Amino acid sequence: MKGIVVSSNDRQLQVHTLGPAGTNCEAAAHYYLEQHHHKQGRVLLYGTLENAVDGVMTNPADSVLLGCVVYPKLNEIVFRNLKSMSLHECFMMPTHRMVLAARDRSRIRTVVSHPAPVDLIEDLGYDIRLVTSNATAALECSTGGADACITTSVAAEANNLEVIEDFGPVQMGFSIHVPHGTTL
Repeated sequence: MKGIVVSSNDRQLQVHTLGPAGTNCEAAAHYYLEQHHHKQGRVLLYGTLENAVDGVMTNPADSVLLGCVVYPKLNEIVFRNLKSMSLHECFMMPTHRMVLAARDRSRIRTVVSHPAPVDLIEDLGYDIRLVTSNATAALECSTGGADACITTSVAAEANNLEVIEDFGPVQMGFSIHVPHGTTL
């Protein structure tokens, strides 16, 4: 791609992506750093990918944005930022196991979910409330914000939630966006 030069992998590349801890994007960011031999790389987590774009632009020389191809409005992130960054590459990897999890197995009425995996339960009659990430769903559920959540197995475990249904990992695409002039 124009404006992107391959250089030494010894510098500290910053991968800005969706958080909090336990998201599939966080796992993909670590995978990306490992696959590209960035031993000094760092993963920075944000409440939304839109906020992560702002983080990338504060230090564009050493930063990339990692997105998930099913992230709502990824198209807007791409096209709103064409003057400052471009899509550099995409890769595939399996997500963490996706699960329906709850504080306990009592009657489930309300479920929090990121918009991407909501179809796993949409036709089951739950009152569904959308949140910004799978890990945020687990946090909200663990603090009583809902009876259950669709989340990753990692976030469910970190928040002491009981897995009600395990949908398994999903083969997923992740995108890397770089500011113009960035050297990778």
